[in-house]
Amino acid sequence: MFELIIALGAGLISFLSPCVLPLIPGYISYISGSSLSVLVEKKSVNLIPIILFTSGFSIVFIIFGAASTFLGQVLLKNSYELRIISGLIIILFSLHIIGIINLKFLNYEKRIQTKSNTNFLSPILIGMAFAFGWTPCIGPILGSILVLAATEESINRGIFLLFFYSLGLAIPFILSGYLIQKFLIFSKNFKKNIVLVSKIGGIILLITGILILTNQLQALGFYLLNIFPFLQNFG
Repeated sequence: MFELIIALGAGLISFLSPCVLPLIPGYISYISGSSLSVLVEKKSVNLIPIILFTSGFSIVFIIFGAASTFLGQVLLKNSYELRIISGLIIILFSLHIIGIINLKFLNYEKRIQTKSNTNFLSPILIGMAFAFGWTPCIGPILGSILVLAATEESINRGIFLLFFYSLGLAIPFILSGYLIQKFLIFSKNFKKNIVLVSKIGGIILLITGILILTNQLQALGFYLLNIFPFLQNFG
């Protein structure tokens, strides 16, 4: 489905955002309990803590998605108004990401500090803190996906939508730990393109918001299913 592709792409754009990508090496070092120099010498890290970390933020995002869909179902009797409001919110978020407008409340950043620990639970808790705390860059993107989840017909679909968002954020995170040396080179070279990627993501969300506002999102979804029938397996 078109919504799942959008959610997966939104997760990837969140990973590449200015407030996440530069911090990945520090998070990997912190989670693994080794200095960055040691990790570079090893050329890879223990992936278990990183997978647990991504599970932590995925749990929070999926709960957010279920809650958004539940709220949307409560408001289903006003589905027309919900669709209009949802489209407008996504458009506003997208304009903020592109840089056309500045929504100051989305520029607030809360970092939750935790003590380093090597037990099984610690990476999950740090991942959950990541989900709650880092808002300035992933906030507008995540918020758009949550608004999209609010328009879904069932809680399961909302959960599935946020699962794909989490997947888009988790996969490159895990790969970054596995290929730490190559990731450091990539991160250094990619910094000059971060703003461009953010704007492209904002444009995609803007188009999504317009499609929701004009009630054309489902029509586009059916069109894509006709071209790519295998997508029905994900819906």
